[in-house]
Amino acid sequence: MPEPTTQRQIAHALLTVRGIARLAELRDAGVTAATISRMERDGEVLRLARGLYQLSDATLDAHHSLAEAAKRVPKGVVCLVSALAFHELTDQLPRQIWIAIRQKDWPPKADGTPIRVVRFTDRLLGEGVETHLVEGVPVKVFGVAKTIADCFRYRNKIGLSVAIEGLREALRQRKTTAGEIARQAERGGVATVIRPYLEALTANG
Repeated sequence: MPEPTTQRQIAHALLTVRGIARLAELRDAGVTAATISRMERDGEVLRLARGLYQLSDATLDAHHSLAEAAKRVPKGVVCLVSALAFHELTDQLPRQIWIAIRQKDWPPKADGTPIRVVRFTDRLLGEGVETHLVEGVPVKVFGVAKTIADCFRYRNKIGLSVAIEGLREALRQRKTTAGEIARQAERGGVATVIRPYLEALTANG
């Protein structure tokens, strides 16, 4: 059966399937760093960050930066303002990608799209995680109720008004229920903080 015969063809095939690939993934497929450098010079591929590549003619998703962040921080989960924006619950356009990682995980190097790391306990990092495909890349994002609870937990980092806006929009758009938000708030230790806002918004219909 015919297979890609040149390194360029192999690289093109891999990047077409995966959307974004690390240099290590390309090397594993038999493509050298020198070939990728030539492809970058010839305008065939784009270097997104150190060791991270994409075809230059790839169609970019609105959430392209999340796909890039997922490749750079494979164990991380998109959280807080970035998760609110993904779920269309805020007008904020975060200049950085908010990523939750474990307490002992290494943060990514400063290169490419700015990433803001927030450290979660293993228990809180493993709850309420959804996986969405963006440009062929699996991206882990906290679900709506978990994101709202986290925004109240980290209100000093992102601002209470952002957390309240997210809560209001989540209920207005019926993307989750007050009960589910209350459950996630309980697990995250912010039930007493969120309760008055939840009661006020549900009382107003």
